[in-house]
Amino acid sequence: MKQLLAGFLLACTLPAFSVHAALPRHAPVPGGIAVIGLDTPQTAYYRGQRVMVLRDGNRHYAVVGIPLDAAPGMHRLSGDPAGQRLLATFEVRDKAYPEQHITIRNRRKVQPSAADLERIRRERKRIDAAFRHWRDQPPRLPFLLPVTGRQSSAFGLRRFFNGLPRKPHSGLDIAAPRGTPVQAPADGIVVDTGDYFFNGKSVFIDHGQGLVTLYCHLDRIDVESGQRVRRGEIIGTVGSTGRATGPHLHWSVSLNDARIDPALFLPPAERE
Repeated sequence: MKQLLAGFLLACTLPAFSVHAALPRHAPVPGGIAVIGLDTPQTAYYRGQRVMVLRDGNRHYAVVGIPLDAAPGMHRLSGDPAGQRLLATFEVRDKAYPEQHITIRNRRKVQPSAADLERIRRERKRIDAAFRHWRDQPPRLPFLLPVTGRQSSAFGLRRFFNGLPRKPHSGLDIAAPRGTPVQAPADGIVVDTGDYFFNGKSVFIDHGQGLVTLYCHLDRIDVESGQRVRRGEIIGTVGSTGRATGPHLHWSVSLNDARIDPALFLPPAERE
């Protein structure tokens, strides 16, 4: 049985290592991506969420976002939301992310008041809805880097604010002067904009098939909900709104409602 399972896993995952450059990098770890070859084009699901399926040559590939809380071990790709029809299995490898300790002067941004918590709960519903947005249109890959600057906080860091543990860092921070233009990394549709308690002025862009990007702490927003944007179009400017210690862009990439490392969607020369 173990030999059969190993053979099935090998057949499903080996093609992902020799795919076209437009596909993201295969990195099956928490916060990473599994690129899984499919024998036929079909709808696929992971943990109840529909996943991206892209064509490369004569093959189709499921491009699966793996959440940061995923346990190492064998995972299932299914042909239905309930997970009853197995399409493939793949292994998620363990990855240890380093810690980051940050001091926030505004204590409300670390320990919100009752009124703040009510606002945060309302905003959470909007954020969840934006990340779960789905369009059948496949995305244009790879991404452009949304802003030029120093990568000040890596994805996946285990964060402590004023000594208190908080959720892992779900995006990539790029430090740049206030007012630096921020560009859309690919074509898409703006699904929401707003000024959030933690995220500050923010923009969500749906690029297709469950791939949604988020831009936080903006000083200015130059787009509106429902607007189509093109690759390289300016969507706003770098700021320090919300919970921020200085001007920077927090860039999150969500795939099948899992926050994953944005660098996996960049060309190899821009991943570091």
